[in-house]
Amino acid sequence: MNIPMVDLKGQYLAMKDEIDSGVLGVLESTAFILGPNVQSFEKEAADYLGVEHAISCANGTEALHLALLAAGIGEGDEVITTPFTFIATAEAIVYVGATPVFVDVEPDTYNIDPAKIEAAITDKTRAVLPVHLFGQPADMGAIMAIADKHNLKVIEDCAQSFGASVDGKMTGGIGIAGCHSFFPSKNLGCYGDGGMVTTNDDELAAKLKQLRNHGSAERYHHDIIGYNSRLDEIQAAILRSKLKRIESFNKGRRRAAHQYSEGLSAIEGTTPPHEDGKGVHVYHQYTLLTDRRDDIMKALQEAGIGCAVYYPIPLHRQKAFAEVCQGVSLPVSEELASRCMALPIYPELTEEQVETVLGVIRGVMGG
Repeated sequence: MNIPMVDLKGQYLAMKDEIDSGVLGVLESTAFILGPNVQSFEKEAADYLGVEHAISCANGTEALHLALLAAGIGEGDEVITTPFTFIATAEAIVYVGATPVFVDVEPDTYNIDPAKIEAAITDKTRAVLPVHLFGQPADMGAIMAIADKHNLKVIEDCAQSFGASVDGKMTGGIGIAGCHSFFPSKNLGCYGDGGMVTTNDDELAAKLKQLRNHGSAERYHHDIIGYNSRLDEIQAAILRSKLKRIESFNKGRRRAAHQYSEGLSAIEGTTPPHEDGKGVHVYHQYTLLTDRRDDIMKALQEAGIGCAVYYPIPLHRQKAFAEVCQGVSLPVSEELASRCMALPIYPELTEEQVETVLGVIRGVMGG
């Protein structure tokens, strides 16, 4: 049985008529840039996430970049973040001329460890950029308390957490800004690139709208140097169809994740946390920690089952950050990188498919 990491084709076929109709509607309208679908999607997304503003843009990396710029982060500033994430998180910090300062993560959630943040604060620190990794919300209560104490801005990386919540609030609506990615494999994914910044700050929202559109708030009037970073109308139409189903999508991911965890409970290794008071996990990835990673991955691949490692090299060990991370040791992140592996996870994953994956793992591990 072939089981991919994510089944984008199956999801498309289940929604084909609605998506095709939406795309054809855009083509017939010939309104391709910042048109009615973009405007409607932004309002619908803001309503769903419980925020005042949702400003779409070209992709998730641009969402981070524009949010940092709009928040006034720049040359000479430091931004505290996690090394156990995709490079875009730290790339965006460098784009604005600031320096990423990496602190270690919690061993159970894989998210930035609030207990490590305060010791990393200097007179150059301007912001904290937590990542809600794999769909598990970071400890935002503790992070916000530290930020408030030190007058720091908090910009959330929500690229993997659309629909996740903590303390009754959706991720992306807790810090000054939340940055979302609509890369095709995300919980809410389009069929190309797309991103969005959410905020409750009116001034920040106005600045973001300028920055994404060549620095223009009024056509051909350019008050600042901006960027060409706009979500296109076709992608917005696709996202509107998928947004209606996001609760069902995330419910399907949680169902599959819980089945995995139950099936792996008797096998040596560590499964991700469930909803245990630390927030509602939406399982963009289902990540297992095991000392038998290579053996398990080889068996899965031979059985036609997808698997991957997110992430094999923490950012403080990457060549791109060698200059700013010389001598930095972050043992939890390093251990996670050496033991983590991701199993197939998507809403349409059936109980039979999950059991097939579990059967291969049991064959390697016993149990």
